Order: sequence, then structure tokens, then C-alpha cells
Amino acid sequence: MLRRIGLHKEVVTIRIAGTLSCSLVNGYGVRYVIFCQGCAHHCIGCQNPETWDFNRGEEITPEELAEDIKRHKHIDGVTLSGGDPFYQQEECVSLLKLLPAHLDVWIYTGFDYEEIKNTQLAQMADYIVDGKFEQDKLVTGKMYGSSNQRIIDIKKGGLYYEE
Repeated sequence: MLRRIGLHKEVVTIRIAGTLSCSLVNGYGVRYVIFCQGCAHHCIGCQNPETWDFNRGEEITPEELAEDIKRHKHIDGVTLSGGDPFYQQEECVSLLKLLPAHLDVWIYTGFDYEEIKNTQLAQMADYIVDGKFEQDKLVTGKMYGSSNQRIIDIKKGGLYYEE
């Protein structure tokens, strides 16, 4: 999202529903999780339906988010969740470019990997959990919510990762 400041300067902002600075269930290790605001998938049984509305949440610059992430020395990586981060691809790419290289990146999306694999955002991830949540295929104890979803290992060429 671009927000106009003054007459000529544009500032990139990400619309988010919120963050968690210490999560153990949104990827491996200790994660800083960003819940992007906005999702058109509207999965029945969604864990975060409050993130669907593209006009809710708050705007924050990638720089502000990156500074907050860097303050958390105990984290292993960053997770983009939602809503769906792929509705704010450019903004999320701007954020990821500002993060230390040692932090791995997980992205949760309702899109199938085949739909988004050639995007810059997908290529910046280490792992993508893809597919719409399907309530009738609910699973527990996994890094995804339904059995149709996959963990894609991007650094290994987009191979499906078996837990």
C-alpha cells in the first residue's frame, strides 16, 4: 500500500492485523509473526477471520517493522501470515529486504504454490505453507491446519517438505 506524504513523497506501508514476537507454532524455532491484513479466500473455519477485511488493521512502514524485529535477538526467523501476505507482495518484499540474512522466512498463503511460485515474494521465502484451509481436512500437531496444505521448501527448488 502506498500512502502519499506531502506533495511528492510516497511511503510504502504494510497493513497488518498485528504481530507476535515469540511464537513456536508458525514455523520451526522461535518466530516473529506478522499477520497481514486482507484476504479474499474466506476459508470456512479460518483461524483469523478478523484479518479478511482489507480496510481494517493498521498501517506500518517496512522500516518500522524491521526495526522491531531486529530488537528481538532471540528469534530464529520471521513468519508472514494473515490474512494473506500475497495480497501485499511489494510491501512484504520491501520488509524482507531489510531483515538480517540469518533469519529464515516462512509464508502462509491460501494460494497454491504453483500460482505464486514465480513471484519475488515467494522466491524470498525459505518455506511456504500453501493452500486454502479446508475445515473437513483438519489436522493437529502440524505446521499447517488441513491435510491439503503443503510445506514447500523453497531453497531446495520448491520441493514438498515432509514433516
